[in-house]
Amino acid sequence: MHNKDIPIMILAGGRGTRLMEETRDIPKPMVTLGGKPMLLHLMQYYSRFGFRKFIVCLGYKGALIKEYFLNVRERTSTVRLHAGGKVECESGPAGEWDIVLAETGEHSLTAQRIQRAAKYVEAPLFGLTYGDGLSDVDLTAELAFHRAHGRIGTMTAVHPPSRFGMMELGADGKVLAFREKEKLHNDYINGGFFFFQKEFIDRLPANENTSLEAAPLAKLAAEGELFAFRHDGFWACMDTMRDREDLEKIYESGKAPWAG
Repeated sequence: MHNKDIPIMILAGGRGTRLMEETRDIPKPMVTLGGKPMLLHLMQYYSRFGFRKFIVCLGYKGALIKEYFLNVRERTSTVRLHAGGKVECESGPAGEWDIVLAETGEHSLTAQRIQRAAKYVEAPLFGLTYGDGLSDVDLTAELAFHRAHGRIGTMTAVHPPSRFGMMELGADGKVLAFREKEKLHNDYINGGFFFFQKEFIDRLPANENTSLEAAPLAKLAAEGELFAFRHDGFWACMDTMRDREDLEKIYESGKAPWAG
């Protein structure tokens, strides 16, 4: 199976309450970095690895995501306006995408969103990620790892950044140096960017509004069916206004690891 035939499900229905300044009027995945919604950054990243099918799980203010993606070809390619009114879009990555904008409920939690969008998964394997996390994870290598271990699920394991700056202290208590936030290299957390066999959907609790991160993943791990793909590179979650400002600075620098 080619990557272009593997659908990528993106959880894009959350409210983003800790980003209230930005998400009062728009859904969290539509918060922009460099003028482009987070959601578009994610889709373009997957597209670099040959993925062409997307299932966007809508919830809070999902109509705004629909409005944006109804014209995504025009938004992501050069447009020529000819005399007489003819509009021509030159080729761009979004012109090759197959996108399902799936209504999954305004108040649904992540596992229920996956269940409600499951009917659009027409392949034996699908990808899944959150609509607020960016990374430079090697998706080709992760997919190969997933296929090699032969179990139901693979998740990207990343090092969490420390919430605060660090101090280096001498033996006598003298402050030697201050350091900005750093990755905690001894710990791993769920970084999203999953691959699942389709049978995982049948294991989700039926008619129960629960989160993916609760029983479903824990049960899969307990059964030995969940493997972690370790990623030591870039990963960031846009959870607060400070996170957004940091990601904006990275993008404006022209060296955004996910932009390539």
